[in-house]
Amino acid sequence: MIRRLPILASTILALLLFSFSNTSPLTVEQLGERLFFDPILSLDSTISCASCHIPAFAFSDTAQFSKGVGGRLGKRNAQSITNMSARSHFFFDGRAGTLEQQVLMPIQDTLEMRATPELVTRRLRSHPGYDAAFRQLFGKQGDMDLLARALAAYVRTLETPDTPFDRWMQDRPGGMEEAAVRGRQIFMNKGKCFDCHFSPDFTGDEFRNVGLYNGKNLHDTGRFAVTRDSADLGKFKVPGLRNVAVTAPYMHNGMFRTLEEVIEYYDTPDKFVHDAIARDTLLAKPLGLSVQEKSDLKFFLEALTDKQFLR
Repeated sequence: MIRRLPILASTILALLLFSFSNTSPLTVEQLGERLFFDPILSLDSTISCASCHIPAFAFSDTAQFSKGVGGRLGKRNAQSITNMSARSHFFFDGRAGTLEQQVLMPIQDTLEMRATPELVTRRLRSHPGYDAAFRQLFGKQGDMDLLARALAAYVRTLETPDTPFDRWMQDRPGGMEEAAVRGRQIFMNKGKCFDCHFSPDFTGDEFRNVGLYNGKNLHDTGRFAVTRDSADLGKFKVPGLRNVAVTAPYMHNGMFRTLEEVIEYYDTPDKFVHDAIARDTLLAKPLGLSVQEKSDLKFFLEALTDKQFLR
């Protein structure tokens, strides 16, 4: 609870800053930003997008499962939504193929914001500031399609390219320390991390089964629920790793609280889940990382944090 007090204050401040008192023309991105922080999109006007995607934590949540309208808990951990511009699938199960599709789903999800298209459209059109903004930007009143365009435009601004890793790659001051450089070698080779976490955002936008499905206590079927293909049973979308150090807890079910726990899991997954079904062959054997290698790997992951999230 103590961790959330500054976040609540910053959210209230953001809402005050995003008032419509400024009469200068809005951009689509600015409109999307105002809507992102506004609980008007939820059934009872208590939950905004920022309630579960907290700016200070790289737009992720600090809770294992986020609370929606009425205190209902979501089924999966709320991921960071930074660096989404180049993604080809969204959500852990990949059920959305575009950001425009993705941003509308939590608004209508009964465990999250619980609103209907009719309710949201009516509110946008009856709100003087939003009605004027949609007419100014799109030449007509707001609707769900235009809402999706505005929210998606804002999310696409949340790129985070200024990390110690980026500065090291570009030979600029403030790059990685030696331990992080060693950790990068572990990441690329012995740790096998790069096999799944590649590309500039450290995700290949693939779906992998890392061993967190056993059909018992770990029963989320992941991608299978979307495709109904048995080959997808227990597979989840590989998340990007930028800002991963500030987005705990980890995994689709938020079962790990620290990066150390995540590294321990990948080093010896059988110690955590001995009866996993169809776990990826990359994790067929323990990695055999030493204490020093685990420490260096953590330093590298921390070096993927953009300067705006450093505390």
